[in-house]
Amino acid sequence: MDYIEIEPNQKPNGKVRISGAKNAALPLLASTILSKNSIAIKNLPDVVDINTLLKLLQILGASYTKEKHCIKIDGSKINKTTATYDIVKTMRASILVLGPLLSRFNHCEVSLPGGCAIGTRPVDLHLSALEKLGAKIEIKDGYILATCKDGLKGANIVFDKITVTGSENIIMACALAHGSSTLINVAKEPEVVQLCKVLSDAGVDIKGIGTDTLVIKGSNQKLLDFKDFTIIPDRIEAGTYLCVGAITNSALTVTHVKPEHMISIIEKFEEMGYGIELTDDTITILPTKEIKPVHIVTTEYPGFPTDMQAQFMAVATQANGTSVIDERLFENRFMHIAELKRMGAKISINGTTATIENSSDRLTGTKVMATDLRASSSLVIASLIADSTTTIDRIYHLDRGYEHLENKFKNIGIDIKRKKYDTK
Repeated sequence: MDYIEIEPNQKPNGKVRISGAKNAALPLLASTILSKNSIAIKNLPDVVDINTLLKLLQILGASYTKEKHCIKIDGSKINKTTATYDIVKTMRASILVLGPLLSRFNHCEVSLPGGCAIGTRPVDLHLSALEKLGAKIEIKDGYILATCKDGLKGANIVFDKITVTGSENIIMACALAHGSSTLINVAKEPEVVQLCKVLSDAGVDIKGIGTDTLVIKGSNQKLLDFKDFTIIPDRIEAGTYLCVGAITNSALTVTHVKPEHMISIIEKFEEMGYGIELTDDTITILPTKEIKPVHIVTTEYPGFPTDMQAQFMAVATQANGTSVIDERLFENRFMHIAELKRMGAKISINGTTATIENSSDRLTGTKVMATDLRASSSLVIASLIADSTTTIDRIYHLDRGYEHLENKFKNIGIDIKRKKYDTK
């Protein structure tokens, strides 16, 4: 098993090129199930989650060729409709094939998902919306069995709770449905917006893109003529590297980004006293004389993203005062706190609220364990200002969502090594 080792007292400098957004690429790859042609996709991130979904699509019958960050994928030959547990258990986002498979073939079997243990994240919202579109749903032996004899029918759907993956799944289901659907309380994340734009370019009539209400006129089960497209930048990866600059109080620039997607993140850095310089596609964080405490409440876009909560918590350990983070979206997303406390962080939890006190002494390098994707990045960030070497286990979590992390760190002067335990 791999682990990473990070030396203490790091001071990064330079620029980090940000990869394509994993959370945009996953639904966009799933949407190729709806295509009648081969599609070229650029800026595809090279991370484990993407490769897992590509493996699933290939099992279903899709074909693709990949070169660096570009892929040519053809979903027109898909002829299987079962997403097996062996694949789905490793990544919750595999549930994204449910909507497009059902909409295209009128039936499918998709294993109930696994993945990061950050909360229950039930698929009930997906299933109830599909039922409103005319699907019959049965849960049997750990699988979702979905059928719609004559195809999905347009309907009015109100999501009881904002759900990113649920919105994406139902948007794709509605794309091939018979008639018009109105979706209310839709997620507005940039990743959802790009999915809508790509489907619109493929010929689907979608009104209200970027708002919480969409009207989608289905294609009556005609496959779509996709145009080539480029994945948007990963705003969470960009925010993570800005936290690297923040905790070390160093000037650091992230490039190939969309600052307009990161307004809530940028505002929190500014509240903490950091200088921020923007161009059309770069963000530079500048050192501050005093790192100020911060109050963060995670919420849906355009609010502060839950995927940045753990990274900011690591930075908050160095603030001059008490910071508070209220996690409103996932009930188990504080699992990194125990590991940060092993490094000397002063953090207490009351329900969904974490209170972070200033760590008067430097954090201590030690052996810690990643518990999920974003938690693992918070440990990497914290280790940069530790007083001794930090070892982080279970870094397969990092590999799920951060492309070539060690190389990017080395390019900005950080001493980081990936090693393997001797299993002999």
